[in-house]
Amino acid sequence: MPQTERTNDLRIVPLSDKEGAVPVLVSWFEDVWADYYGPGGPGDAAADLRECCTGDPLPFALLALDASGAPVGTAALKRESLGSERHPGPWLAALLVAPAHRGAGVARALVAAIEDAACYLGYVSLYAAMEADSALLTGRSWRPVDRIATDGGEATVYCLDLAG
Repeated sequence: MPQTERTNDLRIVPLSDKEGAVPVLVSWFEDVWADYYGPGGPGDAAADLRECCTGDPLPFALLALDASGAPVGTAALKRESLGSERHPGPWLAALLVAPAHRGAGVARALVAAIEDAACYLGYVSLYAAMEADSALLTGRSWRPVDRIATDGGEATVYCLDLAG
């Protein structure tokens, strides 16, 4: 699997190479997805992130680092996510960019790197579920294929054909 990708001052690396970033990501997950990862929620962000560092093909997480080496975003390639009961996966999941770095191409670079990883692993399609419409995905040839109910309302399931 590609180990490192560099875009301008941004470096994308496997989270397993920078496990020291897990506590920062845990705090981000608990803030952004408080209903799931926050106090009283059913999720365990630290366990989910550690699982992405096992060396198994999936789940696999990537970490975006700025020029100083500080984490600025993350994304994962997982077997299951919202919508996996109706679509086979794998799934782009846990896409998160630190607020100060949004709009700077970090999410685009992370999505591209997850797409590359899925191709490398031999997958022919890739799915993602987003609660808001995603120009980021549709601008990269992802197509909406379904709407699903979530705890927060509804989400659109997108699919990217990797074989084409």
